[in-house]
Amino acid sequence: MFAADLDAGELHKSGVRQKLSGQPFEVLRVLLQHPGQIVSRQELQRSIWPDDTFVDYDLALRKSITRLREILGDSADNPRFIETIPRKGYRFIAPVISSDQGLLEPIDGSQRTPFPSRLKIALAIAVVALSAVTVAGLLWRSQHARKLTDRDTIVLADFVNTTGDSVFDDALKQGVRVQLEQSPFLSILSERRVSDELLLMGRAQDDRLTRAAADEICQRTGGAAVLAGTISNLGSHYVIGLNASNCRTGENLSSVQIESDSREHVLRGLGASVTSMREKLGESLSTIAKYNVPLEEASTPSLEALQAYSLGMKTWRSKGGGESIPFFDRAIELDHGFALACTDLADIYEDLGEPGLAGEYASKAYQFRDRGNPREKFRIATAYYFHQTGDLRKAIETAELWAQSYPRDSWPPHYESVINEFLGRYEKAVADGLEALRLDPDAPNLHSDLMEDYLALDRRPQVRTVYQQALERRIDNVFLHNDMYVLAFLEDDRAEMAREVAWASGKPAAQDLLLSAQSDTEAFFGRLVKARQLSRRAFELAASTGQKETAALWELDDALHEAELGNSVQARQRTRDALATASTRDVQILAALVLARAGDSTQAQRLCEKLEKRLPYNMELNSYWLPSIRAAIQLNLGSPSRALELLEIAKPYELAFPRPQIGGGGLLYPVWLRGLALLRQNRGNEAAAEFRKILEHRSIITNSLIGAIAHVQLARSYFAQGDKSQARTTYQDFFALWKDADPDIPILKEAKAEYANLQ
Repeated sequence: MFAADLDAGELHKSGVRQKLSGQPFEVLRVLLQHPGQIVSRQELQRSIWPDDTFVDYDLALRKSITRLREILGDSADNPRFIETIPRKGYRFIAPVISSDQGLLEPIDGSQRTPFPSRLKIALAIAVVALSAVTVAGLLWRSQHARKLTDRDTIVLADFVNTTGDSVFDDALKQGVRVQLEQSPFLSILSERRVSDELLLMGRAQDDRLTRAAADEICQRTGGAAVLAGTISNLGSHYVIGLNASNCRTGENLSSVQIESDSREHVLRGLGASVTSMREKLGESLSTIAKYNVPLEEASTPSLEALQAYSLGMKTWRSKGGGESIPFFDRAIELDHGFALACTDLADIYEDLGEPGLAGEYASKAYQFRDRGNPREKFRIATAYYFHQTGDLRKAIETAELWAQSYPRDSWPPHYESVINEFLGRYEKAVADGLEALRLDPDAPNLHSDLMEDYLALDRRPQVRTVYQQALERRIDNVFLHNDMYVLAFLEDDRAEMAREVAWASGKPAAQDLLLSAQSDTEAFFGRLVKARQLSRRAFELAASTGQKETAALWELDDALHEAELGNSVQARQRTRDALATASTRDVQILAALVLARAGDSTQAQRLCEKLEKRLPYNMELNSYWLPSIRAAIQLNLGSPSRALELLEIAKPYELAFPRPQIGGGGLLYPVWLRGLALLRQNRGNEAAAEFRKILEHRSIITNSLIGAIAHVQLARSYFAQGDKSQARTTYQDFFALWKDADPDIPILKEAKAEYANLQ
């Protein structure tokens, strides 16, 4: 090892000892006594200059540091050895280990040491100058450094890359995160939280995270350690270094250095260094053995693909999912089996209202599920059942196993919360949502999902509380505003509804959702012409941003208005247009419902058969939608008793909010169709109970059209019982609700005629 290979004679002959004499030498000696730790200016002053020394300490120290950097070939902007910690002091950041001769050696070097001779000799002089006592003390601290606990959080700093190859800039840090996230012991501060803290520090959220910045964020968030990495050339080889330090004291916790013989093997070397670091930081050998898939298998063997993936993750955080898609696509293009990138795209497309594409990417990720670490395999399987097959029972089972292995991961309770919402188990959804939010309070969609569950339970104060918590954490997305629009609708706060719609104005990726919500509201009050206009704008906006499936769903939402109001011809035409735009699973489900309600039983039945064959395990389809669609077909065929039989399957889920999700809440179609079937059988009392159920669950049905026209069917049910007085009152309630309605709507004409006969 090079420090031990230089004797005193060589040092003197080199002349470098004289170059490094005096204050620069003493500064380096003190820094090397505390490798990886912050040494304050005051401590350097006390160690180097006696109390009676008359000198401009700051100036002398700055000159010494500048001289050291010149000799070491170091840089203040991109330090490899000496880092300036603003307002605190300096730190020697190249980790040091003991050599066989009891000396210290920077791990940023190597036995072969292609470094300039001035660097080798300068470091050797400083090392030789350390006393045996100092060396022993450093070694003792290295061997007895405090281990981390499962309650500690680590902040990842950006790599210091001196190779000149930019592919390492983002890829290596992402690789470290992928490897560490498979550990059930270590906890890594999320990149979202890092970005938020950078903003609070007055910096851009995508600033490079230097060691000093990482230390500050670690302290601000109550973290325990910073993990920093370096990569440098060693001829044709590469040297990878990892160093973990206490972000409060600067204490060096652990260091690892690994050499890779080629660029192609850098990821393999990085993975091995992370495995070594996990053990040194206190993780048990048993969990490392159980959860330790090599990096190139857990993510990708391609550096370029990992770099593209890293840029995708960074863009997703800063600009949203839509902007990040090209980077994830590029990562998959470079590595077709990049399962992790496919799973992320599935989640992005689900958020963008493109469930068909979400299913495609979830299926592709599942195809390559062996290419993932243990944690990601859980995520890939859960996402596959959730997005593609719709087997929600298996999705929940997998999420529960996931939570047992990774109890601090917010994804399992998040999945469970959303699934329970789809199934109408809102109390359970709230409990799971609160747990997910406890584990990751900065996750963008957890707040809006919880707001939806509280809305369904009509807990309005809690909705506002969660919304305020999201704003306090600088979380702001379209789903939050859509939920606040729904809350404002329930409270008849038209000014707030207008504010939420105005918020989305000029935001193409968000505006279509609020326009569709506004269309539902207009239809709810019988203003059908206005509803059509808003729905058309929502369709056009979604189509203009390439979201064809979303556009088709907005078209079908409008078609459903037409079908329920009696405009069957218009409903069937809109359905054909929607299927021509995108004939995906969710589009076909909603198209089948519209066609059944518009009287086209043959085409509706064909779609049902196609869906059932393609999705035999889809829980929402088989437990909610198919029974509802087939019941509607039976009503068309004049068989209300068969319709009631079919709807028995849906009873446990009748208040659910399943996919495809249109409107601000659940549509309650099993309840609606059961009421219609009972009314056909002239069972007025039982029919009235079903329609009252719709009106009593206003917080679930929100601004869905059925919530308004249920008054008409309830009035008809009262009439069937012979209760004309109650029927008149209920018709009057409907007319008050539709006081500004378009006059030519068929159901309104029918209701007026029926009311007139009661006089």
